Amino acid sequence: MTTAMSRRAALGFGSVAAATAVFGTADSAAAEEASLSVSAQATPEQAAAAISLVYKAATKKAGGTWNAKVSVEAAAGPISAVDEGVDDTVEAYSVNKIPVAIAVLDKVDRGLLSLDQRIEVTSAIVIPGGDGIFSLDGAYPSSVTLGHALAALLTVSDDTAVRLCGLVAPALEINQILVAKGFPRTQVEPVANPNRFFLGTTTPTEMHNLLRALVRGDLLSPASTAYLLGVLRSPIAFTDGVRREMSSDERARIATKAGWFDDGRNEAGIIFDTAGAPLLTYAFFARGQAHPEDFGATHPAVQARAAMGRAFLSILARLSGPAELTTLTARTYRPSNGG
Repeated sequence: MTTAMSRRAALGFGSVAAATAVFGTADSAAAEEASLSVSAQATPEQAAAAISLVYKAATKKAGGTWNAKVSVEAAAGPISAVDEGVDDTVEAYSVNKIPVAIAVLDKVDRGLLSLDQRIEVTSAIVIPGGDGIFSLDGAYPSSVTLGHALAALLTVSDDTAVRLCGLVAPALEINQILVAKGFPRTQVEPVANPNRFFLGTTTPTEMHNLLRALVRGDLLSPASTAYLLGVLRSPIAFTDGVRREMSSDERARIATKAGWFDDGRNEAGIIFDTAGAPLLTYAFFARGQAHPEDFGATHPAVQARAAMGRAFLSILARLSGPAELTTLTARTYRPSNGG
């Protein structure tokens, strides 16, 4: 297949805007013509092929090293769209906050913890600077519920919330829970203090499989599954990457968690159809791109994920998730003006 044919085929599955963002084409007429060739009966296999082309173009443009696994759901099982270095051990950074939350919620499901139990926030436990809200409080000690800590952990990626989770689920216990659930390479890194840890490592395959198992209800109770996915799909969850070029309704269809440190820029999540059935699972781990000092939306890897997200949603627009998979309804987003 020629480069021109590959480019044209991928354009045919997405909008002109998405195609231009990924491929950088100046030929708007050609892009418009290609976009009109979208099949109303696009299959998961066709979608996976188009997603593969989009991924290759976007990551080539961003540069650096990428480890990634992406699949499209189909009645017979997931169809691979991207498999690049999928069994390499990678630094997960804050993407591993999802497994940490799963371990904590596993204890909730077993009656060992509850979301409404309170945790004390002391000045000693607060990590200054970095990401999150606890370091902005300016008044300690205070206390929050475990549910509040988990919400902060997964939305604004609060660094102190990691330590708060460690108070109720020590590092070794988190790792044991993850091993028992079938993820021996998705592990936090213990330190001298048993209640603290670095966020550790994973593989693209394990993170991808963990997300698919989560949405199918294989890891947690229905209530904990709905809670966790609801937080990851909330309007305040990460929006600089895959969800950036989307409406509020479109963002609500995507459960996502990003992670960043040094030159690493990661993101993993699930795209749902409009009815709430999972359509696509992605796990991106990137490093070595230009401008490692830039932790904003202008970093090359983050820009690549934003372009891919918009294109993926367009590619999947004609598809529905398998009816037998668990479906979840997102909360209606109602902004408030105070009062």
